[in-house]
Amino acid sequence: MFDNLSDKLDKAMHVLKGHGSITEVNVADTLKEIRRALVDADVNFKIAKEFTKKAKDKAIGQGVLTSLKPGQLLTKIVRDELAELMGGEVTGVNLSGNPSVILMSGLQGSGKTTFSGKLANFLKTKKSKKPLLVACDIYRPAAIDQLHVVGESIGVEVYSNRDEKDPVKISQAAIAHAKQNGFNVVIIDTAGRLAVDEQMMNEIAQVHAAVQPQETLFVVDSMTGQDAVNTAKAFNDRLNFDGVVLTKLDGDTRGGAALSIKSVVDKPIKFIGTGEKMEAIDVFYPSRMADRILGMGDVVSLVERAQEQFDEEQARKLNKKIAKNQFGFDDFLSQIQQIKKMGNIKDLMGMIPGAGKMLKNVDIDDDAFKGIEAIIHSMTPEERTKPQIINGSRKKRIAKGSGSTVKDVNQLLKQFDQMSKMMKMMQGGKGKAMMNALGKMR
Repeated sequence: MFDNLSDKLDKAMHVLKGHGSITEVNVADTLKEIRRALVDADVNFKIAKEFTKKAKDKAIGQGVLTSLKPGQLLTKIVRDELAELMGGEVTGVNLSGNPSVILMSGLQGSGKTTFSGKLANFLKTKKSKKPLLVACDIYRPAAIDQLHVVGESIGVEVYSNRDEKDPVKISQAAIAHAKQNGFNVVIIDTAGRLAVDEQMMNEIAQVHAAVQPQETLFVVDSMTGQDAVNTAKAFNDRLNFDGVVLTKLDGDTRGGAALSIKSVVDKPIKFIGTGEKMEAIDVFYPSRMADRILGMGDVVSLVERAQEQFDEEQARKLNKKIAKNQFGFDDFLSQIQQIKKMGNIKDLMGMIPGAGKMLKNVDIDDDAFKGIEAIIHSMTPEERTKPQIINGSRKKRIAKGSGSTVKDVNQLLKQFDQMSKMMKMMQGGKGKAMMNALGKMR
């Protein structure tokens, strides 16, 4: 996500480094490179030009030329302008109705149906809502089937009527069903086309007028770049939607849609999709995204994801096991599952400051833990509880059962032993002292 843009912005900022003195020429050259980087990322030229003009005006106004650390000051200015370009403040979803009606719009293939499921899962698990998904794509039976599969996977009911061919009647009947059965959020998945056409626009406008949604979201595939921005404008002119959803940000996207869309339609980006799993949905924070684009990481989001998976009771039990030297491979497996629930591994690594640049050309498979899990699953319950009993013959059996080698098993056992010792040490005096110090800082 934004790897190419991040790399070019980093190179542009290097123009200021190594200079004995900073001049208007240095700053102008840096901003010219930044503008070029934005245009290469598929940002509209006028938007890129306006961006660098604002950055230059602020740089001169804040005295970059006379600053002791001009590179850092200009980086901050660029970071603030990037955040502002993407919307400035985070914007939540309107859930004021009873039920709250959310209308999804967008082209076919943008990820609308999948995102409807992700949003339902998000509202169910994080907002304690009872959502109802509604299948209003009357043209593609496969879309109705897909929504039912998605709904079943997250435990959310799906309302559909394959015999009815009027999406207005389907959506109205769904809202009536929601009121009768205690659903407090209705998410309507509408039909899309391969391109904007009058029939589609008329149809979704009729649904919009009939159900009067509290929230209308436009779902766009971020990999389509500037075309996504043009499509967003066409939909907004007709629907006056409330916010944008960017999907497939985990793919090879240049980032132009994320950076341009707010300027063109003056509507906030509310959510982003960062993977195929139902949990791969994030509220969009412009400032955090700006930090990530400039290689500063996003520690806040990383901590939030970790806290979502944190189970206090389980942590207490784990601490007791560590204290008694009873930490085993079943506990280790449980920790791996929690990490996997946090999201795409490479995406998580990108949230650590500096790690994104280091791992730029490293291919981190989302199934990076698969080999470790296979080895652990090939152990007997006793071996998982008491790894010290694993001798040579047991290692051969485990390796054969997991499709790995004895060397792989030895490596895992060594890493596990080192980790166990470190965890034990962290429970000792130094670990407690560190935790106490962190507690006082809160």
